[in-house]
Amino acid sequence: MGTMLKKRSEIEEKYKWNLEDLIPSKEALDALLKEAEERISVYGSYKGHLSDSAKTLAEFLAFDVELDEIFSRLFSYARQKTDEDTSVGEYQALLSQVSTLSTKAMETSAFVEPEILAIPEETMNRFLETEELAHYRLMLKRILARKDHMLSEAEEKILSAASEVAQAPNSIFQLFNNADLKFPVIEDENGEKIEVTHGRYMKLLESKDRRVRKDAFCALYSMYRQFANTVAASYEGNLKQACFFAKVRKYTSTREYYLSANEIPELVYDNLLKAVEDRISLLHRYVGIRKEMLGLDELHMYDLYVPLTADYDEEITYEEAQELILKGLKPLGEEYLGILKQGFESRWIDVYENQGKRSGAYSNSVYGVHPYVMMSFNNGMNSTLTLAHEMGHSLHSWYSNHAQDATYAHYKIFVAEVASTCNEILMLRHMIDHAKSKEEKKFLINQLLESFRGTFFRQTMFAEFEWKTHQMCWEGTPLTKDVLCKLYHDLNVKYFGEDMVVDSDIDYEWERIPHFYRPFYVYQYSTGFAAATAIAGKILAGDQKALDGYFEFLKGGCSMTPIELLKLCGLDMEKPDVVNEALDVFETLLDELEACK
Repeated sequence: MGTMLKKRSEIEEKYKWNLEDLIPSKEALDALLKEAEERISVYGSYKGHLSDSAKTLAEFLAFDVELDEIFSRLFSYARQKTDEDTSVGEYQALLSQVSTLSTKAMETSAFVEPEILAIPEETMNRFLETEELAHYRLMLKRILARKDHMLSEAEEKILSAASEVAQAPNSIFQLFNNADLKFPVIEDENGEKIEVTHGRYMKLLESKDRRVRKDAFCALYSMYRQFANTVAASYEGNLKQACFFAKVRKYTSTREYYLSANEIPELVYDNLLKAVEDRISLLHRYVGIRKEMLGLDELHMYDLYVPLTADYDEEITYEEAQELILKGLKPLGEEYLGILKQGFESRWIDVYENQGKRSGAYSNSVYGVHPYVMMSFNNGMNSTLTLAHEMGHSLHSWYSNHAQDATYAHYKIFVAEVASTCNEILMLRHMIDHAKSKEEKKFLINQLLESFRGTFFRQTMFAEFEWKTHQMCWEGTPLTKDVLCKLYHDLNVKYFGEDMVVDSDIDYEWERIPHFYRPFYVYQYSTGFAAATAIAGKILAGDQKALDGYFEFLKGGCSMTPIELLKLCGLDMEKPDVVNEALDVFETLLDELEACK
């Protein structure tokens, strides 16, 4: 593993993404910044004229979509360059510059939605029937659906200006967590000193040496414990900005505000929490099996990630991971595999951790450019699954971008986790079916169980924590570190049951979850996982209709609501059935694991 992280310059080019495909040079970047600035002034020429004719409105919407795509490219480039090494001031400054420009665009275009909503109903209905606006009909209907929550032009302008200030809690957290926070050095299995980092932490928790797992766990959380007051203030600031915008826009809660933006009924969220709560004993059963199989008198939080097998070697190189993924995703067909290979060979992926690199993993896509993946690959099964997961996002984006024009290519967050998780499940199912020994089969079944625990159950727990903290903030309850830690501790007790020792260190885990700064994002990992489990099951059963529907779903972008898109795959997310089907699969996997004892 090496004791010190490499500098960015020491990583081989083939393992770094090629951002020249996004913006090829400093000259191209400057030209794009200049073009964005010049285009912002064009908004003024449309002010007061959006109701002139269907043709004028169509011309404006085309212009607006084009400017959005320019900003998408600029933001992506600035963020991705920043994420390569968060300590480099040049790209922090670029990101700030783009953010300021974007705020200016939002302020200058603040008249747009109020002006569209002010068009008389009779006139708008006539516009919607014209050929000029045929393409934008769905976009306009979505704007009209927000009518009750729109304010005057002057008020919208103030909200646009406030949006940049509202990003402060997230910016503070990201810099603290990625650039400033340093973890202690511990000793690895061989007694060699090793610095704990975000990227290495999971690998250390998979160590067969329990002392290493515990030391890594305590080292990580000792730092979060030290800064708990600061992070609590940052998190509460993020909740307060969410409450501010939701209240000003006349929503009944922050949850309603954020879910309505993705056209998701709140019933979907409630169904998830209730279905999991009703069958939480299944997770308790898994914890009990893990404790027994590891032969431990006490199971601690740092024992959750270690493989259950003693002698199955899971060392996997990056190149081996690619081959495993291509084999596992064979049921999706040759075209899909061909695009995957293109991504592997054409530097879509930033592979290894380096000093200052952003923690975690993500896929990012800009219309007209191939997708990108950032990760910190560390030669293990979890990294291999992460690569499969992020490439699932990327191919979802690839299909949407090639099937839709820029207006409807960007799929909603609710469906974003379906393709990524489907990749993981298909791959693990393939490996389980082709296991060469009982120990390997046990290891792989546990990997799929861990995907359920880490994605489905864990993110549902996060969703419950998030919803409770948002409700408390809405009602004016101060969210101190003590309040947040107690709530988080109690949820761990509820989810993991009597066989788990809920270490006090885990009370601080909420501090390190970046997705809490994207309100009401995490529940979608769970609903997406449930949907993906159902889709993978249908594909593996040879259901051609489901496979065809799945590719229609991948190509759908936002041309339909997320609920409608998933109906193409035969799933109704407004009923608890899909979540319960996933829980049924988890129960079957528990039976399979026990049969391997």
